Amino acid sequence: MDFRVEKIGDVAIVSLPGDVLDASNTQEFKQNIEPILESNSRVVLDMTEMRFIDSSGCGALLSCLRKLKTRGGDLRLLHVSKTVRGAFKLIRLDQILGIHDSREDALKAFKA
Repeated sequence: MDFRVEKIGDVAIVSLPGDVLDASNTQEFKQNIEPILESNSRVVLDMTEMRFIDSSGCGALLSCLRKLKTRGGDLRLLHVSKTVRGAFKLIRLDQILGIHDSREDALKAFKA
């Protein structure tokens, strides 16, 4: 799982590859995202291609948030599909993770 990372100021925008984050690839996601989380305290995950996420994928996102928060950082999600957003609402993950429809909104959220 190769991530494209773009830096805008002190924010890393990470484009997630693939359309699924589930038990089949969550471990690989965690291993590959770890160096990005270690070197950045403000991270935006661009989920443009993501169409499905299961409980292990949601757990992986929460793990990312927890790691960043312990160092005073934060995590934001960008371009979350209607299907994935519905899953987040069902388990109230949308109340924990900042979800944004535009890159500008995600970047502004770090300044608020």
